[in-house]
Amino acid sequence: MEELSLKYIIREPKTPSENTPLLILLHGYGSNEEDLFSFAGELPDELLIISARAPQMLGFGSYAWYSINFNDTQGKFSDIPEAISARETIAAFIKEVQEKYAIAPKNTFLLGFSQGTILSYSVALNYPEIIQKVIALSGHVNPDLLPENLETKDYSALDFFISHGSVDQVIPVTWANKAPEFFKQLNIKHCYQEYPVGHGVAPKNFFDLKKWIEDRLTKTSNI
Repeated sequence: MEELSLKYIIREPKTPSENTPLLILLHGYGSNEEDLFSFAGELPDELLIISARAPQMLGFGSYAWYSINFNDTQGKFSDIPEAISARETIAAFIKEVQEKYAIAPKNTFLLGFSQGTILSYSVALNYPEIIQKVIALSGHVNPDLLPENLETKDYSALDFFISHGSVDQVIPVTWANKAPEFFKQLNIKHCYQEYPVGHGVAPKNFFDLKKWIEDRLTKTSNI
């Protein structure tokens, strides 16, 4: 479907409700919208699930949100201007989806993996008014993508589920486990889990994030 600013695939709610919850999926570098969408069949029936495709094509079926120079002498080098542009594109896309399907920010979940997580963090911390509940898988908080002044933002409604593989060979777990202290300083609600895997999502990881979503859907429906 191409009626919005990003290409995407969709799973309609299996059990329609008055306040339909939305889950937007952001894949990692070199992947596509089909990857995380494989979770859809196992997630709560009431969710409207939309999996977005990153705009940069790397090869057949392979896309990126922004460029990474793997040959940089300082290590992996992220193109920050491209990443900021991608953040703005994603924020605009979220608002488009919310308007199209009449869904409130409080009923919106954002799930990212790897590069998708880096951008999910950035969107939530720059635009906490449009997204509140974030599932951050195998990523890290990039300081270059944060607001200039964190004190000017209202983060009281943000809620993060953060997970990482303890033997991740792509994004070191030491990068990821800085997030809890960062969020604690900002008084942002969060939980952090590590699993004995590499750069991927272990079955227990998926079970835990699913329960995290279910718990928040129950709370929302009781409001």
